Amino acid sequence: MLAEQRRDRLLELVRVRRFASLPELAGQLDVSESTVRRDLDQLEKLGAAQRIHGGVLYTGASPKLPHFDAQQPVQWEQKRRIAVAAAGLIEDGDTILLDGGSTTYELARLLVGRPLHVVTTSLPVANLFASDANSDLVMIGGNICPRSGVARGPYTDNMLAKVRVRKTIFSVAGICDEGFFNNDLLLVETERAMMQAAAEVIVVADSTKLGHSSLTHLCPLGAVHHLVVDDGITEPWPTKLKAAGVDLIVAGANADGTARA
Repeated sequence: MLAEQRRDRLLELVRVRRFASLPELAGQLDVSESTVRRDLDQLEKLGAAQRIHGGVLYTGASPKLPHFDAQQPVQWEQKRRIAVAAAGLIEDGDTILLDGGSTTYELARLLVGRPLHVVTTSLPVANLFASDANSDLVMIGGNICPRSGVARGPYTDNMLAKVRVRKTIFSVAGICDEGFFNNDLLLVETERAMMQAAAEVIVVADSTKLGHSSLTHLCPLGAVHHLVVDDGITEPWPTKLKAAGVDLIVAGANADGTARA
């Protein structure tokens, strides 16, 4: 592959994923990480990409979403491990409903290429699957939040009322004794509609969310079937979640090791 072609391919990978690690890019292109670094130097000069700790962000021409610019690098290793563990809960042929959280987005990236029926309220997630011939995509519309690119509000909720999926997966801003919380009033109503549409509810959240509430209460602990979290979780949370009937899945430090508590 010529250097120019390789850089074009590299830029497309970063554009679609918005954030990617150097080992991931090197593996996709079948080149060394040093080659990826040299190519990224050129892309940075063009303003198309920005190298940060742990990987690279896409900064070229596309709708800029402040939520992803701010959140994608934060707790990235934990989010990646959680996404890997959550992907193990998804079976080929499943019909799944995804929201637009940064951890959910990491999961969506891992699911591209698998035979799935994907329903989403997230423009960034929909963009991942739009050109994937292996999946069927349904985009739920409504009032789009310009910060995150996620549809929420009454129109979204009405569309979700007509949908049935096997698994709903979303992220939250806080988890405490009262249950799960999020920081957007409209989003919480939409996530409740997502829960009603699903046979199984899966929450993906890094361990920093434990012990904290947020603006709006979403649901009690026992309303969720599975919680996937990183190995930063400590007692008494495994005991509390088990007592509430939640299947706790802890993502191991090696990104592919998981344990149920």
